[in-house]
Amino acid sequence: MENKEEDKEIKYIGHLEELRKRIIITLCSFLVAVCGTFIYAKDIYSWLVRDMEGKLTVLGPSDILWAYLMISGIFAIAFTIPVAGIQVWQFVKPALSEAEKRASLMFIPALAILFAIGICFGYFVLFPMVLSFLKTIAADQVNTMYTTEKYFSFMLNLTLPFGLLFEMPAVVMFLTKLGILNPLRLAKARKLSYFVLIVISIAITPPDFVSDVLVIVPLLILYEVSITLSKLVYEKQLALSAVEQ
Repeated sequence: MENKEEDKEIKYIGHLEELRKRIIITLCSFLVAVCGTFIYAKDIYSWLVRDMEGKLTVLGPSDILWAYLMISGIFAIAFTIPVAGIQVWQFVKPALSEAEKRASLMFIPALAILFAIGICFGYFVLFPMVLSFLKTIAADQVNTMYTTEKYFSFMLNLTLPFGLLFEMPAVVMFLTKLGILNPLRLAKARKLSYFVLIVISIAITPPDFVSDVLVIVPLLILYEVSITLSKLVYEKQLALSAVEQ
């Protein structure tokens, strides 16, 4: 009895050590990516403000450094996502079958691609529309002065959440493949999920109706796409199980 308890404790400690190792590798990859992209932060900054009339204003000596670090951080996240996906796969791999290992490994590139698509959607579609709308409201009424911190904080709020939320289909497919989720559960949770997504949309967008709608609609579509993809994976698994039996 004591040997069994000791074995369980050893396995538990081993899992924690393995998890710690994977987290450290991911964090180190992120830091390396931040340092690497920081070299090009000035050029990226110039490209991001190319459409602004004149230069942005800084209110303190550290504002421009903050902007460079934020830019580096966003690109570092994009580079780190595949690394994080591989580390998660390495951690859960011992509990997977050979078929599950091959199938789950295929989702890692999708994570990076969907993150990039989400960032591009936020920056090239949503951000200019919202910014133009807000400029129109302020036209001929107030003197506008854009600071580096406010401008990039606004951009960050409209791009990064989409990069993360666009991961939804790949994550749902992965969890369906592992048997944690299925389309029936997702369909039953539709009302609650819609409510959560709407709350998230309102929280990450400026307080105007147009911005809220521009964010809510793509997120609800993403959820429905996730249900469809989960259904495809689930039905394929059922078909394989029937053949094996």
